[in-house]
Amino acid sequence: MKKFWIITASVVIVALALFFYFRFYFVFGEGVKSGELNYVVYKGVLFKTYEGKLIQAGIRSKTAGAIQSYEFEFSVENEALARELMLLGGRTVELHYKEYFGALPWRGFTKFIVDSIVAKQPVAALPAEGAADIVAE
Repeated sequence: MKKFWIITASVVIVALALFFYFRFYFVFGEGVKSGELNYVVYKGVLFKTYEGKLIQAGIRSKTAGAIQSYEFEFSVENEALARELMLLGGRTVELHYKEYFGALPWRGFTKFIVDSIVAKQPVAALPAEGAADIVAE
């Protein structure tokens, strides 16, 4: 009878470990999202995490003639990457992300984790001296 309980407990532990792995650590999908970086913030009560939002322009809308935007909310694990994203607020960026089935509180509030910047829009160059005079005329 003791052997039965040991085997049963072992099977339950392995099943829970597999469930936990697939729910929180198995990468379900990954890809690239492009849009205007709205914000990246460092927040949390018990676990402080970096959270951000990307606004994607859309074409379809429920009302005729209107443009619909999509919001992509994400978390960032890497502090250096989060700091770099904080400096890019308001610019168009392409972000590579990984999608998990569930979110862990110490990893972030969302199941989308951004792990790199694929591309970023260059900062618009300031007009040369005298160019403002030409435009004003």
